[in-house]
Amino acid sequence: MSEYETISIRREGNIGRIAFNRPDKLNTFDTQLRLEFLAAARELNLDDSLRAIVLTGEGRAFGAGADLSEGDPSDGLGIGRVVEDMLNNEYKPGILAIANSTKVWIAAINGPCAGISYSYAMACDVAVMAEGAFLYQPFAQIGLVPDGGSTWLLNKLVGSRRAFELMMLGEKLSPEQALDWGMINRVFPAEDFEKSAMAFAKRFADASPLSARYTKEALRVAATATLSQSISAEAALQVHCIDSEDSRNAVEAFFAKKPYEWQGR
Repeated sequence: MSEYETISIRREGNIGRIAFNRPDKLNTFDTQLRLEFLAAARELNLDDSLRAIVLTGEGRAFGAGADLSEGDPSDGLGIGRVVEDMLNNEYKPGILAIANSTKVWIAAINGPCAGISYSYAMACDVAVMAEGAFLYQPFAQIGLVPDGGSTWLLNKLVGSRRAFELMMLGEKLSPEQALDWGMINRVFPAEDFEKSAMAFAKRFADASPLSARYTKEALRVAATATLSQSISAEAALQVHCIDSEDSRNAVEAFFAKKPYEWQGR
């Protein structure tokens, strides 16, 4: 296992936990965190012993966005082009490592989640929040456009009108409101949040890995496809599942009323 300074990772059975680890800076992103997160995400995505990955933050925050105190990275070259390059080549690969993973990613939002940290959370397949945590889009308040895929992710989750409201008004969204709007799946008490989040993740980790992988792929196709195209995509993906050893053995176990342990093949 690799060693990281701004990321902490651990494995609990078939669940991986990856946490932003700059608690003194509310887990804001600096260059090291951006690069270490991508390396850690790839490490856990490639670990065949893991079926689900929990993404969270150490300390009292999930993540407060970019570290604005890091200084001007442009070295006099014009900060706009430097930030554009950073978004495309440092942030984007990390967010896509979540969204395109064949494993189930669960965002465990333990505290403030703002700015581009919001995108990492919303890119996950499932999200839970602690009571007292909040989601916050601060971009308009500092004259910026939402980035890190926020415009796509929030439009997909809540529709363009609510997304625009969240982005332009910069109001902190409570767990209860986020749950009501379909942005998260569960709200758990703060005092035992991590235990509850890991128990919830375990339910996904113990589900059929092939079903999870291909259901994620089908949903990605459906996001931009017609009904006809979606049915055809589902049919093509079903081939991988129904011809698998897992499916054959799970059907036999079902009729024999016996438990079956998924093999992922």
